[in-house]
Amino acid sequence: MKTTSVKAYGTEAADADLKQLLISRRLVTAKDVEIDILYCGVCHSDLHFARNDWGFSVYPVVPGHEIVGKVRQVGAAVSNYRKGDIVAVGCLVDSCRKCDNCKNDLEQYCPEWVGTYGGHDKYSGTHTYGGYSESIVVDEDFVLKIPENLDLAGIAPVLCAGITTWSPLRHWKVGKDSKVAVVGLGGLGHMAIKLADALGAHVTLFSRSPDKIKDGLALGADQVIISTDKAQMAKAIGHFDLIIDTVPYKHDINPYINTLNTNGTLVMVGYLGPLDPFLNTVPMIMGRKSVAGSLIGGIAETQELLDFCGKHNITSDIEVINIQNINEAYQRMLKSDVHYRFVIDMKSLKA
Repeated sequence: MKTTSVKAYGTEAADADLKQLLISRRLVTAKDVEIDILYCGVCHSDLHFARNDWGFSVYPVVPGHEIVGKVRQVGAAVSNYRKGDIVAVGCLVDSCRKCDNCKNDLEQYCPEWVGTYGGHDKYSGTHTYGGYSESIVVDEDFVLKIPENLDLAGIAPVLCAGITTWSPLRHWKVGKDSKVAVVGLGGLGHMAIKLADALGAHVTLFSRSPDKIKDGLALGADQVIISTDKAQMAKAIGHFDLIIDTVPYKHDINPYINTLNTNGTLVMVGYLGPLDPFLNTVPMIMGRKSVAGSLIGGIAETQELLDFCGKHNITSDIEVINIQNINEAYQRMLKSDVHYRFVIDMKSLKA
């Protein structure tokens, strides 16, 4: 297959900084959309994959799956997009299209789904490269439309942080008068609060830090519970329909399960790995409570989210950076020193 070279930022080893690279992109096929990337959000998954924290990274790694850009050209069979359109690409760029999950708009659970970076590109036979680059070529079925009223930089993190929290809100049918709690106030947590509030839910933030009270309320939470305060936690026992746990590291979820009401669910969206300490099933059995997991969303659900954000004028709270500062941004992410998401202005790659 014919390819072209584009500038990108990535890393060639787990212990190496990101630097400018040249990568190959396939030339546009009949169903492809070529996109000049304007903005790309920076996700914790980018950092984990660059450093091989999950053990399956393939190098060189070019991260980035929160992509906003302008269509440069389209293939002959493309019907939904044209040159000049402002579009988005999230965490998925392909799937098998045949399994039950794909048929039900759940491509994120397809056993053959292809990630925007680190996946297998069936066209080129190589692995995929993400949005820390000048441009990207994507099948039109995995390209998304952005409402015209939304800030382009601010909408980028919605493609991951937003859909990761929107999908469980929709699956568990959150709406007016639902009682929803969010554990952790970071990139995912701040989007969960905004979206749950816009859906009409009564929203609570669980935080270990009293410093987060003001921010949580400003984002749309109705109350903030300090999770290290035993008296506050005791008052919340048996209260919540749904808890979205966005914390990306090992932590004890047992105290939060006690705050679920009968039939309530705690859904994990932040941490990947074994629970420590172990899960105590007694409060689950005594109240038919559940602990579940959720992974991003399918293409239709992501478009639904973007349209919802357009209707309610919801974007992420961001700090825009140049690509040359990405290694510093990664260090700051490890310290939770960002409110609440970095977004790269990709015109800096041309510098």
